[in-house]
Amino acid sequence: MKHRIDPKIDCVFKALLGSEENRNLLIHFLNAILAGELSSPITTVEILNPYNDREFLDDKLSVVDVKARDAHDRIYQVEIQLRSYGHLPTRILYNWADVYSQQLQSGNDYRLLKPTYAIWLFGENLIPADSDYRHVYKMRDERGGVLINHGGIWLLELEKFSARCIETEQQRWLRFFRDGGQLDDDRLPDWMNIPEMRQAMSTLRKFSEKERDYHAYQARQNFIREQNTIRWEYEQMLAEKEQVLAERDQERAEKERLLALLKQAGVDYLP
Repeated sequence: MKHRIDPKIDCVFKALLGSEENRNLLIHFLNAILAGELSSPITTVEILNPYNDREFLDDKLSVVDVKARDAHDRIYQVEIQLRSYGHLPTRILYNWADVYSQQLQSGNDYRLLKPTYAIWLFGENLIPADSDYRHVYKMRDERGGVLINHGGIWLLELEKFSARCIETEQQRWLRFFRDGGQLDDDRLPDWMNIPEMRQAMSTLRKFSEKERDYHAYQARQNFIREQNTIRWEYEQMLAEKEQVLAERDQERAEKERLLALLKQAGVDYLP
């Protein structure tokens, strides 16, 4: 390839899993991530918000997730998140609930609701205190009893994924998204030697070799960098503000302690 392309950049990610020409890749990806979860493998999907390169690459506010429905009307949402932040878990839960609830129109019966599966891939760790890279959340009680088997939320942290020997299709996809930006399509490693991975690399090659697509890819990278910088500066500002407030609280507490000591000693203090 002329340029190395990171599959985690949102426009590439959506082209890989959200374009009609790569629909088979989405099916392969979903079956890999949800292996053992579904009663039967996914054989076909309808992409509900398909990738359109002209619309997506020219619009910095484009929707970057992939939504799809299979032949059993089960709903899937797939999203890449490069940077972690404090309220991200709230956003993840809200998005799942939003996609799940959108199945019903006014007057529809609740029996029409189908399982909804949200899959998130992270460039930064979301749960640093836990060494596991895979987390699955479902509607269960504190003893593990299932309230309803209607999908759930799958979180996959790429920084924690360290398997060198690929044994499952899930591991293959995670390794691709983690390391794909360093791969040379002329010398692919053995673990990439399956039709789906070669097809995925051809999508990366398109972004690398087509001038317009590569410039758009660079523009998306720059936009993400700018957003990350703005978010970092905002977080720094909040941290500084919290520090100032904490110092004021400490000063106030110290003053109250001294006044209490003076009062105990019978000394009247008039500020």
